[in-house]
Amino acid sequence: MAEETAGRRIPFTFLEDIHQRFVRTYGRAVHTAQAYAMNDEFSRVLSQQIEYYSNDPNADRINRIKGEMSQVRDVMIENIDKVLDRGERLELLVDKTATMQGNTFRFRKQARRFRSTVWWRNCKLTFLLILVLLVIIYIAVAFVCHGPLLPSCI
Repeated sequence: MAEETAGRRIPFTFLEDIHQRFVRTYGRAVHTAQAYAMNDEFSRVLSQQIEYYSNDPNADRINRIKGEMSQVRDVMIENIDKVLDRGERLELLVDKTATMQGNTFRFRKQARRFRSTVWWRNCKLTFLLILVLLVIIYIAVAFVCHGPLLPSCI
């Protein structure tokens, strides 16, 4: 059915095109011209248009528009696919961001705990160092004072 209407539509489109070209080329000179006087000039245009409407698929405007619509539809489908892919990548980024946020919280908590542990270790080490220094000083003073009770220094 569609091919049948296209078969009827193309000849009328051809005739309309030829009419418009003829009127555009000759205008009012047609009324005063002799019979067949314009055959030589217009026969080339006529043969070109016959060739165009016989062989070119773009000759039928509806078919051309359908082809363009098909191309537009294909581009739209491709763009929608790209948008969906982008959406999936965005969802993946959101998931990774949430995971990183959770990891950041755990890291901060562990860092605080580690800092506290290191601080207490430093405090213990400082206390032991001071205690060792006091013991060394006591031993040196006891050696100088001739006994552990420091009898000669008192």
